[in-house]
Amino acid sequence: MDEQHSFVVTCPCCQAKLTIDAELSAVIAHEVPPPKRTADDLGSAFDKLRKQSAEREERFRQQMEAERQKGKVLDRKFQEGMKKAKDSPDPPRRPFDYD
Repeated sequence: MDEQHSFVVTCPCCQAKLTIDAELSAVIAHEVPPPKRTADDLGSAFDKLRKQSAEREERFRQQMEAERQKGKVLDRKFQEGMKKAKDSPDPPRRPFDYD
């Protein structure tokens, strides 16, 4: 490949290096930037992982409790719907009744 027909640019979003062929007007190579460190030391990294684990456990516990209550909620909604249906003098109109 002739080097004069391509050039390298840096992506403003992710800092990746893109090699672009001017003749084809296409990206022909992509170099991913090195990952950025999110923690300064190993201790803070472990603390962050423990915190994330605790948050996941809490969300899981809340979801399990919601699943336990789901049957009761659905039953109560059904009972409320039955009550409304009994109180209503006319049955609801069906879509094909409008024709």
